[in-house]
Amino acid sequence: MINKNIVIALIYHYSYIWRHSWDRIGDSFYWPAMNIFVWGLMSLYVKNASTEIPHIIPVILTGVVFWLVVWRAQHEISLNLLEEFWNRNLVNIFISPVRLREWITSVTIFSIVKMLLTLSFAAVLVYFLYAYNIFIYGFLLIPFTLSLMLTGWFLGFFVSGIIMRFGPTFQTLAWITPMIIVPFSSFYYPVYTLPDWAQTVAKFLPSTYIMEGMREIIFTDNFTYDKLFISFGLNFVYLALSITFFIFMFNKSKELGFGRWG
Repeated sequence: MINKNIVIALIYHYSYIWRHSWDRIGDSFYWPAMNIFVWGLMSLYVKNASTEIPHIIPVILTGVVFWLVVWRAQHEISLNLLEEFWNRNLVNIFISPVRLREWITSVTIFSIVKMLLTLSFAAVLVYFLYAYNIFIYGFLLIPFTLSLMLTGWFLGFFVSGIIMRFGPTFQTLAWITPMIIVPFSSFYYPVYTLPDWAQTVAKFLPSTYIMEGMREIIFTDNFTYDKLFISFGLNFVYLALSITFFIFMFNKSKELGFGRWG
């Protein structure tokens, strides 16, 4: 015989946890919304094309692979900081001779290594599963990848600044923040597919120019370098601002005491 009072109590228990967890709320609403937004726009792009899109598979596969560059670069910055919180090692790190600039340098170098491993694995997997060679971009693959990596870094330092100041309560930002730029960066469809207001947002994202340049090569075999220069220009500005923001939040958190996180 099931005790209905116990069942009701457990339901209340889990609903309380759900209502007070940004991670669980994100799973319920944020991720479904983002998936519907991105793949809905992709469907509209394919449906509204006047003719059959001859390069739709390369567009999607390249978008997937290039997105991994942004995600990996951002994730390594934020996740390595979160690891220190989870292991209660933040105080130990920064009472040692480790200086903040050395920590920043180490996580960025490590993110490059992890990104190259992920990119190489993804490129090989795409080639063997779909006979698509990501290296068709030639030497442009290097600046494309570097620019997208810078995008991941500025997102990573921005998120890490918030986590450093407010603690692991905001750890869900490490997962949801990079996904915010995906619809506007048009990883899987052209910018003109977006609503007018979203196209305005896209103009301020460096990743948009890389993805538009990627499609330009796929469809026309040409590439205008102004997109690459704009992308790097925006990335350098945002990266400088995000590192400044992270250092400010670090110093503010240091004043309050790292020990408050346990």
